[in-house]
Amino acid sequence: MVITIARTFGSGGKSAAVELAGRLGILCYENEIMDMAAEASGINRQFFYASSEKARRRSFLQMIKNTPKEILVTSPQDKNFLSDDNLFNYQAQLIRYLALSGSCVIVGKCADYILGDPKNVFRFFVDAPEDICVREIEEKMAVSHDEAERLVKKTNKYRSDYYRYYTGHAWKDPVNYDMMLNSDRIGRNHVADVMEAYIRSRYDFAN
Repeated sequence: MVITIARTFGSGGKSAAVELAGRLGILCYENEIMDMAAEASGINRQFFYASSEKARRRSFLQMIKNTPKEILVTSPQDKNFLSDDNLFNYQAQLIRYLALSGSCVIVGKCADYILGDPKNVFRFFVDAPEDICVREIEEKMAVSHDEAERLVKKTNKYRSDYYRYYTGHAWKDPVNYDMMLNSDRIGRNHVADVMEAYIRSRYDFAN
């Protein structure tokens, strides 16, 4: 069982992911994926963090027209070794490995798209009204309202552009997910409840 959770900045999606993973007794991965990809590839982790969620113009679908389906790892001698596309490929390879290694929760990183559509993958998107997210970031990061608003808008644009670039799909398209949750309507403390109830209704934990 693999649970993927996409989220807008300040919506509480990461907290819900950690809570859900704890309840189910499984691991939760977010930035750890970049750390592990860096260790496995030998590439400085700063390159992965710098590349993560960057905006790009062209569609990933166009890029892979003539590329084999399997992930190709570029050699250190290749001029594209540190390209954003190659760094993404390392992360995608690791996400597939984690999914095969055991049950887990994966936050962001286009994991819902990377893992395809097997029955044991559950996809969620956690959102909230922008003003609520701004207030959350303002309090959590101890920044001004204007700075929190700037961070929310900028981060969500990066995430949306990143998702479209590497998947060819709209980040907030409901078709991409099993369920989209408004954490403000549900209540942040109940987002994990809703996701857990849905998963338990669909997944045979006896397996």
